[in-house]
Amino acid sequence: MSAPIRRLGPVSEPRPDRHDASDPDDTFEEIVDEATQRDPDLAVIEAGSRTLRAHSGQPQGEAVPARPADPETDKALRAVEQELAGRWGETKLEPSVTRIAALMDVLGEPQRAYPSIHITGTNGKTSTARMIEALLNAFELRTGRYTSPHVQSITERISLDGSPIAAERFIETYEDVKPYVEMVDAQQPYRLSFFEVLTGMAYAAFADAPVDVAVVEVGMGGTWDATNVIDSTVAVVTPISLDHTDRLGTTPAEIAGEKAGVIKPGATVILAQQPVDAAQVMLKKAVEVDATVAREGMEFGVASREIAVGGQLVTLRGLGGEYEEIFLPLYGAHQAHNAAVALAAVEAFFGIGAEQARSLDIDAIRKAFASVLSPGRLEVVRSSPTVVLDAAHNPAGAKAAADGISEAFSFSRLIGVVGTSDDKDVRGLLEAFEPIFAEIVVTQNSTPRAMDADALAAVAVEVFGDDRVQVEPRLDDALEAAITLAEEEDEYAGAGVLVTGSVITVGEARLLLGRG
Repeated sequence: MSAPIRRLGPVSEPRPDRHDASDPDDTFEEIVDEATQRDPDLAVIEAGSRTLRAHSGQPQGEAVPARPADPETDKALRAVEQELAGRWGETKLEPSVTRIAALMDVLGEPQRAYPSIHITGTNGKTSTARMIEALLNAFELRTGRYTSPHVQSITERISLDGSPIAAERFIETYEDVKPYVEMVDAQQPYRLSFFEVLTGMAYAAFADAPVDVAVVEVGMGGTWDATNVIDSTVAVVTPISLDHTDRLGTTPAEIAGEKAGVIKPGATVILAQQPVDAAQVMLKKAVEVDATVAREGMEFGVASREIAVGGQLVTLRGLGGEYEEIFLPLYGAHQAHNAAVALAAVEAFFGIGAEQARSLDIDAIRKAFASVLSPGRLEVVRSSPTVVLDAAHNPAGAKAAADGISEAFSFSRLIGVVGTSDDKDVRGLLEAFEPIFAEIVVTQNSTPRAMDADALAAVAVEVFGDDRVQVEPRLDDALEAAITLAEEEDEYAGAGVLVTGSVITVGEARLLLGRG
């Protein structure tokens, strides 16, 4: 039996590595750098005699952009991040596209320079965007992808041809649009927000590249989301569930009404499986704007799937026929459904379906899906014991992750490390994970939005019982505690750890575990 897990003082005491509450979520790199300057051992966590760094040679896990190696570039990127941090964060909104439309106008409407695929929904947007991007690349189209939030580096949000934009180009793009941003700021009641500026940067970078097609994920909602100044020919709606209920609505139908704003006249709508009331709202909107709808389970879907080493083998029924024996290196039934949605979206983009009944090249499809990675989505980052990261942050996402990990892994015992944001349905998330967690270590990430670990523990005790809950305010201590529990006795040789609850928590854990 290992030594008892230690607590470093009550959570109510200020954490030495905690940023000021005025800082937004998107300065994680600075938070980690400052914390490691105070404590050089932070990024190399010891669990017994083991170091929590991913083993080289593990097939899973994508190396997301690190800080620039060049000191001057790194300094310039930090300056850009600091300027962006001074704007409204992504959780402070004034629901309107007036400001972003004004920015697009003075920039010369860069978002009109290429066709686009627009993705909304509650869960699965980023994974679906990555799959769409990979498919388009397989057909030799140059792509731009805009997704949020980022896992570790702000440059992840803007990608060209499947790779995050280089730090130098990110800086150049910001400097190019900055005078126009300031011009719009001076004319509007509110300055452009952090997300609005990044959206403008993405659209400008795509036009400058130039790209053949943009794959754009909404930030929140649809109608008034900053991304919604594009006239996308294909609108994708991933599964809708309850999240951001204070801003989008308290029922799937209300949320669907907001997200339906991405459906443009004459577009093709790729509709994932939805709650009945949400589907009705989407179909009504499509009729109103004369859009064509393809529904999962009707016009396309997953024909079959089986577990395979490192992922799953699926047969997808597309708009133009069946695509057999596709290896998808991602875990969970939800990822197979995301793949079906992505395939249908690309078929629709090429006009396959009502206009022409033909299949895409199967070899290109197989190659594309085999290349897909989705960091922080049931991602294995360490072995002995196995540590998995998943960015589930609402009950529906947690249920999908729980089902996926139960199906793909044969853990004899699973320890959860959970750190959430303060504005989420924490009880619902914990209840979804309760059947698969033997024990849970509650923690908190380094951002102001993080839920206090003691407050999270109080909810966890109600769900799991006092004997299954441990508290470690610092994420590094929480990881150490969970791995110690997984290694505790020989009978638990097949034990594992799942880190979840927030994209930020997963991003911080990913860096601490050597995936940055």
